[in-house]
Amino acid sequence: MNTKIDDLNWRILECLQENARESFANIGRKIGLTPPAVAERVKKMEDLGILQGYKAMVSHSLTGHQLKAIITLRAFMGKLKSFLEMVPLLDEVINCYRITGNENIVMEVVLKDQFHLEKFIDRLIQYGETRTHIILSNVVKNAPIRKSGG
Repeated sequence: MNTKIDDLNWRILECLQENARESFANIGRKIGLTPPAVAERVKKMEDLGILQGYKAMVSHSLTGHQLKAIITLRAFMGKLKSFLEMVPLLDEVINCYRITGNENIVMEVVLKDQFHLEKFIDRLIQYGETRTHIILSNVVKNAPIRKSGG
């Protein structure tokens, strides 16, 4: 679906991506619309699937998960389907993508410590060859989707 988003809707999206709990009144003040007009536009973007939900951001380290990692998996022949069925059940996985290239899967995971990482990898190796990258810091975090220049 190629839905055109006008400038006001982009400004609403920018506000909501910065703070999804911002009131329609505050958004309206920022962009020059009444709260009911903002609410109507938000509802329409929800109905069209442009706005797909609202989510709280939780600190992995303050919840006891001291390691964050990117793990790629190159599935063994015949193991990809069973992996794709199993991966949603893994509590450690916060994002998982099926990709092109030499690997089939990229996962973002949170773990308590290196011992937890070792046990987690032990669970994965039956499905394929893994490669692990420990995340040291976040350079760009949840960057908003913005209107393209073109």
